[in-house]
Amino acid sequence: MQNDLQHSPSVASITGLIHHPYTPPAGFEAPQPGVFKASTVYFPTVADMRQREWKDKSAYTYGLHGTPTTYLLEERLCALEGGLQCMLVPSGLAALALVALAVLKTGDEVLIPDNAYGPNKALADGELRHFGITHRFYDPMDPQDLSRQITDRTRLVWLEAPGSVSMEFPDLPEMVRRCRERGVLCALDNTWGAGLAFQPFDLLADGAAGEGSLAVDISAHALTKYPSGGGDVLMGSVITRDAALHLQIKLCHMRLGLGVAANDAETVLRSLPSIALRYAAHDQTARALAAWWQTQPQCAQLMHPAFEGAPGHAHWQALCERVPGRGLAAGLFSVMIDARFSQSQVDAFCDGLKLFKIGYSWGGPVSLVVPYNIASMRQAWPGHLKPGTLVRFSTGLESAQDLILDLHQSAKAHLPMA
Repeated sequence: MQNDLQHSPSVASITGLIHHPYTPPAGFEAPQPGVFKASTVYFPTVADMRQREWKDKSAYTYGLHGTPTTYLLEERLCALEGGLQCMLVPSGLAALALVALAVLKTGDEVLIPDNAYGPNKALADGELRHFGITHRFYDPMDPQDLSRQITDRTRLVWLEAPGSVSMEFPDLPEMVRRCRERGVLCALDNTWGAGLAFQPFDLLADGAAGEGSLAVDISAHALTKYPSGGGDVLMGSVITRDAALHLQIKLCHMRLGLGVAANDAETVLRSLPSIALRYAAHDQTARALAAWWQTQPQCAQLMHPAFEGAPGHAHWQALCERVPGRGLAAGLFSVMIDARFSQSQVDAFCDGLKLFKIGYSWGGPVSLVVPYNIASMRQAWPGHLKPGTLVRFSTGLESAQDLILDLHQSAKAHLPMA
């Protein structure tokens, strides 16, 4: 019976199917790279298996350690941001968490700007605190406050440019200098800049990226936003230039078992060639909408780094507009709706928009709107913000004029000026 089973046509055909020797010829090239999906990776011999090294990307050992698809995406992201090494993770928040878990231990302290991305603050107050890692918040617009708060226990400083939701643009080079003076690692959430508005590893734009230049130590990026561009992928990256620091992060990445799906990597690879065009289009539309809001009596304050009078505008100019009129500023901005309007009125205005969808994230083709309660997100109400209700807008790829008409109709209906 055993012998008959082994030689039955059905079993033989399945075995032959699985172990078919054909391989396609080499030399195929096309606009989009191939997609390699793998958990298991084959080795020709045991000796080869024992000799392969995944840490320097010289070989393949297991799907979590990289495939041609993920290696290619990592290298292209390094080219975008000016880094030398990159790790991919399942989301932007996972990138922030990987950095923290890789460089912090019990007894250490991390400093976070008070206007940081909310989930990063929640991570510090939750898991990091449970691990015996303390945190404090500093004023992102005051380099002196950052210097005062750095102690012998501080091992990591988070930076954001601009800050989440309220869009303050810090003096990023000065913040990095303060960290350098104290020998503290600095990590930047570079999702807004995306490697286009400024180079995180060459903050002086002198071409001296690397040792001796003014650079952040780590750039964390939510690829979910502009690199993806479709609002349909969750992914993040952690980019460095220091080999020892990268290895520290890579080993933590391995121990946590972090990985990304090959098809998601393919989607980002497909979108990357158009990122500069899309980023510029988002930027242009955002400026048109922000300029419209400046003329509206319901607007108590405009928060867009490229506009004079916005918090940190001069810092944005110095970093991003080295060639006057050429600076980029992404597709995000916020408006403080005058305090005379209630939260329910502002909510109704958001609900009344037809083209803007209510939803988190940004960088996709559809414009988004979200009202925020700033008082619940800060240690205290920032002195540079006027009273009112903050509404954040993320511009998509629609016509700017159509979006302005949408804003006008809902403001007229729900934010009437008596």
